Amino acid sequence: MKRFILITAFIMAILMLFTGCGCQSKEVAMAEYKSVSSQEAKELMDSESSYIILDVRAEEEYAEGHIKNAMLIPDYEIAERAEKELTDKEQLILVYCRSGRRSKIASDILVSLGYTNVVEFGGIIDWQYDIEK
Repeated sequence: MKRFILITAFIMAILMLFTGCGCQSKEVAMAEYKSVSSQEAKELMDSESSYIILDVRAEEEYAEGHIKNAMLIPDYEIAERAEKELTDKEQLILVYCRSGRRSKIASDILVSLGYTNVVEFGGIIDWQYDIEK
C-alpha cells in the first residue's frame, strides 16, 4: 500500500511539472482596462504629458461637441483602425463615448489588441468641463 501511494504521488508530481499544475502566471493573466470617473480622467489629463483622449462616438456626435484634442475613432471602427492610428500600445489612452456603454466595449477591444494602458471614463454626459464644437 505504501508503495502504491509513493508511486501515485510521484506520477502526480511529474504530471504537475508538465502541465504547470493548472496555475496561471502573472504574464499570462488576462489584461484589463481601468474605469475611472470623469473627474479622475480630468486629473490624469492635467497631470500626464503623453496621452490620447479617444472619443468612440459617431462622427455626427463628435461634431456636436467633444473634449478638446480628442481623437475620433467610432466604436464600430476600433478593431480595424486602432493599430494603424494608435501605434504605441503602452501609451495612456483615455476612452469615452456618450454614456459609457460604447467606451467599455471599445476599451475591451483595445485590450484584446494588446493595448496595456487603457482607461475608460464613461460618457460625455457626465463631463463637467469644457468641450469644443
